[in-house]
Amino acid sequence: MNDYSQYGGASDPTAMMAAMGPFVAVFLIVGLAFFVFYIFCWWKIFAKAGYSGALSLLNLAIIIPFIGWLVPVILTAWFAFAKWPALNKP
Repeated sequence: MNDYSQYGGASDPTAMMAAMGPFVAVFLIVGLAFFVFYIFCWWKIFAKAGYSGALSLLNLAIIIPFIGWLVPVILTAWFAFAKWPALNKP
């Protein structure tokens, strides 16, 4: 049999953290890329509707604990029922 005791066991927390580090880093990078794409899409939608694209930055409020999930819901509801300036142009 091979002796694998030099690699640490399942009870070694530093080895587990070292193994999880790259996975966490990749997860964070991919998550950030999706969030940037989400903001970009909302920017284009607001711009095409005649609003300032900077309104899409309101979605950054989702990082606020407990109430952050309300911001996209309120923003979508407001956007659905608002008068769009792009439709008022002759």
